[in-house]
Amino acid sequence: MTAHDVARLLPGVPMLRDLCRSMAVLEAILSPEWASRYHSFDAGWSPREEMASMRNGSGDEYSIVFSAAGAYIRGFDHEAVMSPYNNDGPWPGVLDSVPDIFRHCVEEPAFCDEDGMPIVTACLWREAGDDRWRAGEIEYPDGESDPDGAAHLFGLLVDPSAEAFRWFAEDYYEVPVDLDAVRHVHALRPLTQTVVTALNADLTLKDLAEDLAASRYPSAAD
Repeated sequence: MTAHDVARLLPGVPMLRDLCRSMAVLEAILSPEWASRYHSFDAGWSPREEMASMRNGSGDEYSIVFSAAGAYIRGFDHEAVMSPYNNDGPWPGVLDSVPDIFRHCVEEPAFCDEDGMPIVTACLWREAGDDRWRAGEIEYPDGESDPDGAAHLFGLLVDPSAEAFRWFAEDYYEVPVDLDAVRHVHALRPLTQTVVTALNADLTLKDLAEDLAASRYPSAAD
């Protein structure tokens, strides 16, 4: 799988945004300590942008910037053969076709290293009004099943099922995860104490206030 395969499988921008919000809230419930989470969502990333992010603690990450212009996705797999650190910069074609409206994301300091080099192995974007996701014209290296890390990075985005998230969460957190509670959050239904308790008996709705605000997620207390 490459970024081009992901582009064919990703849901539209509104559905992707909702999926990212739900995953961030699910992980806020399962892992009250922010540093231990994979997925986060920041509705106040900038005055006009929201950002979803994934960091696995081993050097792999993605960032998705949502705005009125559409959405921009940057992924980095530190072991991918297309790593900029293996090739004196981003792989040819990965960033070359990014439209001007998203160029500031390419140059965003948070997405670059200390020398200003974009930390990226896979990039996708979708402008408002587009009928599909796009990726650059890329000649991928031969003999590699996941040359840009797209399969590794974006698996939960191209399979947005509650079952897929439960499998991930049970594997990562090593605890049983209630599937009905996951389905409730995936559907963005107002969060209740019953749902929170089903996922983490030591947590209350009040404990989640900051995370719910960051994700603009509704709670039954609203």
